[in-house]
Amino acid sequence: MDDHAPSKAAVAEALAAVGGVVVGEGSTAAEIPALVARFAPDVVILAVGLPDGDDVGAARATMERFPCAIVLLTSRTDPGTVERASAVGIMGFLLKPLRPGELGPTLELAVARFRELEAVRRENEDLKKALASRKLIERAKGVLMEQEGLTESEAFRRIRKASMDSRRSMVAVAEAILLAANGFSTLRRWRERSRTARSP
Repeated sequence: MDDHAPSKAAVAEALAAVGGVVVGEGSTAAEIPALVARFAPDVVILAVGLPDGDDVGAARATMERFPCAIVLLTSRTDPGTVERASAVGIMGFLLKPLRPGELGPTLELAVARFRELEAVRRENEDLKKALASRKLIERAKGVLMEQEGLTESEAFRRIRKASMDSRRSMVAVAEAILLAANGFSTLRRWRERSRTARSP
């Protein structure tokens, strides 16, 4: 992503030399998210100084919507630029004028780092989902223990059997139990309020 034609040509040539292919080109920050969504590239090379906005801001907007490996092509190496770029998840830097021999290793490292970070992110998401599922099942067990006088192991077996019989996940069964319990609780409170209102 660069508005400077000679710079884009140099990148394309260096990329071809290491077996890469340019799948999409643009000249403005506004084009970045749509191009990334359309082509799903392994890596985005983003030039500093795009005409319609902040390049690091464009990288942030892209990462929020379509996470990918982004390498900054820049002539600026001041601490402020580096700090802002790192904060939004930019994976590497290439200095202008481009040195073709640096392109391949920089892009490979950026892609590898991004994939590692994505693997960690997915693992964290899976752990969060597993914890949320466990909490739902624990709450459903508590409802069964309170309403039907079951032990914890009996309540768990009840949920597991319902899951197998209905071919639904234990989480789905737990959600149904909690919804039913909530409806029962609401109805019970309504009846109690009605009796109170009728009392002299």
